[in-house]
Amino acid sequence: MIKVFLFLSFTLLYAEDFIYSFHLDKQNPYVKEAVIMTLDLNQTNKDKVLFFQFTLKKSTDYEFHRLNVKETDEYHAAKVHYEYLIYPLRAGEIQLHFDLIQKATTDENLAYSFSGDRDNIRGLTTVDTNIDLPPLALKIKALPEGTSLVGDFSLTHAIKKHVAKVYEPLPFQVTIKGSGYPPLLENLLPKDINFTLFKEKPIVNAINSSQGTSSTVIYPMALSHSQSFDLKPMILHAFNPKTKESYELTVPEQHFDISKVDVNSLIDKVDSPKPLQNDWSWLTSLLGYLVVFGAGYLTAISLKWKKKTITQTSHPLKEKIEACKNEKALLQLLMATDSKQFALSIEKLEKSLYGKGLYGNGKISFKEIQKELLIKLDLPSSSA
Repeated sequence: MIKVFLFLSFTLLYAEDFIYSFHLDKQNPYVKEAVIMTLDLNQTNKDKVLFFQFTLKKSTDYEFHRLNVKETDEYHAAKVHYEYLIYPLRAGEIQLHFDLIQKATTDENLAYSFSGDRDNIRGLTTVDTNIDLPPLALKIKALPEGTSLVGDFSLTHAIKKHVAKVYEPLPFQVTIKGSGYPPLLENLLPKDINFTLFKEKPIVNAINSSQGTSSTVIYPMALSHSQSFDLKPMILHAFNPKTKESYELTVPEQHFDISKVDVNSLIDKVDSPKPLQNDWSWLTSLLGYLVVFGAGYLTAISLKWKKKTITQTSHPLKEKIEACKNEKALLQLLMATDSKQFALSIEKLEKSLYGKGLYGNGKISFKEIQKELLIKLDLPSSSA
């Protein structure tokens, strides 16, 4: 028990101006098993104003997602907590590599960058230093042979009908839902099919958290043939790392009856000027099916674009903070936000307005507080 505790304990490392510590919730996971990594940065050099930019380096050995960044603002004592979700992608030993940039400045530079009005703000001068963090090693266990899905998933399928006309599309939908590595598969059906297959890109809804990834993936498709046919059983082999057990997700064998058109019924025995009386309902169904899938695809694209647009929009408080002309106006704005992240700035403004001491004797001006707030709002909160 003691060995396990030491194995998963924090590894504390030191740098010139700050200390940092990593933590992994597991160091011997399976391929595509979720690993949670945290990093804590704590400033120790009180003579500087420090900011940090951190991310993992991209690699074919692993996939990662930033879950959270928490910043604690103390005067000349920055504290940052990062949390990442990592999925190893191959068995054997892999190493996690990092990019960390320390951005240092001084109170004088901070004040100088804010001299003048809002239309004459000078750029903040910082000294950027690339910090060489040693990589973290993980030993990754291989999955059972033939495993397609990793996690705890369930499968459902929907087939609207099993009887159709020649070449009439038969809508078929498979839904995989659960927690684990997102269940995205290139092919669901057996390769040796003897019918025509129409398929669209899967519709994916995935949420990352400190518990891993919760996903719902919908595979829309349609089948058609000129004669009756069978769809062989579909079997997906899955593995649950938590229970260390393999299991199967299946769709049982399906039979489809295709009604052939009587050749005699195609001969027009009545002299009629109506040449376009054939039944084109199958084409209407096919077009309607494709339109539905196209709408689903465009909806997924628009949601992704909207999310990206939102994340690239500047913070709504930025212009309001820039518009404040004095301490009292800025204090009222920050108190109206009711946000804990501005507690330190609110304290500074209150002491500057009503009290004495460090912030009441003019050592930190209104412009310096305003600049600190804008820098906080501009700092990136996520990465690739």
